[in-house]
Formats: sequence, structure tokens, C-alpha cells
Amino acid sequence: MEQNNNIVPKNEELDEAIYDKEKIKNLIYNIRGKQVMLDSDVARLYHYETKRINETVQRNKARFPENFCFQLTEEETESLRSEFVTLSLEQETNWSQIATSSIKRKSKHRGKSYLPYAFTEQGIAMLSGLLKNRIAIQVSINIMNAFVEMRKFITNNGQIFQEISNIKGHLLEHDKKFDMVFNELQKEKETEFKQKIFFDGQIYDAYSLIVDIIKKAKEKILIVDNYIDDSILKMLALKNKNVTIVIITSQNSNLIKLDINKFNKQYPSLQIAYSNKFHDRFILIDNKELYHIGASLKDIGKKCFAINKIEDSKFIEFVTKIN
Repeated sequence: MEQNNNIVPKNEELDEAIYDKEKIKNLIYNIRGKQVMLDSDVARLYHYETKRINETVQRNKARFPENFCFQLTEEETESLRSEFVTLSLEQETNWSQIATSSIKRKSKHRGKSYLPYAFTEQGIAMLSGLLKNRIAIQVSINIMNAFVEMRKFITNNGQIFQEISNIKGHLLEHDKKFDMVFNELQKEKETEFKQKIFFDGQIYDAYSLIVDIIKKAKEKILIVDNYIDDSILKMLALKNKNVTIVIITSQNSNLIKLDINKFNKQYPSLQIAYSNKFHDRFILIDNKELYHIGASLKDIGKKCFAINKIEDSKFIEFVTKIN
């Protein structure tokens, strides 16, 4: 007699699975607007291996159109994986642990590329006719009843679900607006200042602003300060890599050659030039941005002073040529 390939033998080695109707309801998910069960959960309920269930579907493709059975996308699989993590935190029953491990079992045995199949109520009804073991009938009845009750539950609570959906929509909209406001605030924070005044005692604030200016340099930093000392080296150590530094100062400055040599061994390259042509302090960034500083860099924050950004191209050109 010719063997019926539609009948799948039961896997006797699988553990007996609980198929209580209430617990089956926890295995029903809403995907693509349809109530479905995953192939691994269906397999456990019927006491078969997942691959045997899917082999049955493949041998009987004509019986399983897309509204009966379909394969999840990577995005849907990832979304379910996240949902399972949430469920595992909220539920402590053994059955929830079985549900939350569905995707993990597939990944372990099928590899990361495996995407699970989902069965609708009609698909499970079709599948039950192809399976043959002592619990198939009772399992099928309980599954069908679970689907019916889930439909009733969704119908009776449709308004609540709609309100929840609306709330989620509003929250998403608020998140978008918050991100816009936050981004604008960040832009405002990063906007170039024209003038900044620091009062006595604002040492850290002044130091932070000078460091921010130094970090802007991509190629070159020029500093003009007659009273500079080794404290400037701590700020210059925070510069971007491969940025060259030129300091123009007086012969009376406290920056000694030993300090410069040590700095250059770790943060090259720093050059010192001496001049008595300047009274005020300046920082020139990449020969493009010029800042006038009302106090020596070694004294910033100790007394009230101001930092101004000079926009006049003539002054920028003049300072650029001095080195």
C-alpha cells in the first residue's frame, strides 16, 4: 500500500506539553493584523519537532495559502523577541518561560538566519488534519477555543485597545517634538558666541571655554600672550591630534624650554616665537577664527574679563601674517 506522506509521525522523545486553553491564549500573537501562533509553539502543543511541522507545510503548500501560514520577516522576528523579553519579566509561570524561549530555540537549532512561521486559526485547523497522534484532537479543540476567546476579548475591548494605540501615537509625537526641541537647544548651545564676560571666581567656566576654542582647531592654533606660563600646556594637551601650535610671547614669559620639549614629545608640535609688538591676548584658530582675550590665559577667571570673537577679516589677516 502506498504510504500517505501527509501523515507526520509523533516525536515520542518530546516532553509532554501542557495544553490548557488559558495558557494557549498566551501563545497567540497579533502579527500583520492577524491572530497567529508560532511554529515552535504549535509543534510543542502537538508533540512534534518544529522542523517536522514546517516540512508538513512545505509538502502541502497548496493547503497553506498566506492567510493560513506565512513566514515572519527579520523585523517581525526581532519585534517578537523584544516582546518575549517583556513577557518574561512580567510573568513567572513555567508556560511563559516556554513561550519566551520560542525564538531562542529556533536560533539555537536553526541558526541566526532562520525566520519562524506563523499559523492563523485556519492554518492550524488545516494542520490538525495532517497530524496523527493521541492528543491531536483535544489539542485542536483547545487551540480553536483559545482563538475564539481571544477574538471575543479583542472585540469586547476594542475601544480600550484603540485608546491605548492613540496614547502610543501621542507619546511618539511628543517624543518627536521633544527630540526637535532638544536638538534645537543643542544647536543653540553650539552656536558661536560673539562675546562672553567672566566674573571674578569663574575660573572653571573660563577654562572650559578656552578649551572648547582650542578643540575647534583642525590644523593650527596661534596664541598671542606676553605673560603665558606652563598652565597653557595643560589646555593645549586637549587639542586635536596633528594640530600644530605657535605661541607668540615676550622674553619674560615663564614658559621654559624644558616644558616645551616635554610637551612636544607627547603632543607635537609646539613652537615658540618672541615679540614685543602686542599688548592684548589673541587666539587664532586655523587662520580663520580670531578671539580677543582680555586677560592672560594664566589668569583667566581670577578677575573680571571678556572674550570677544573678531569678525573683521582685516584683523584676522593681520594676525595670520605675524607668524
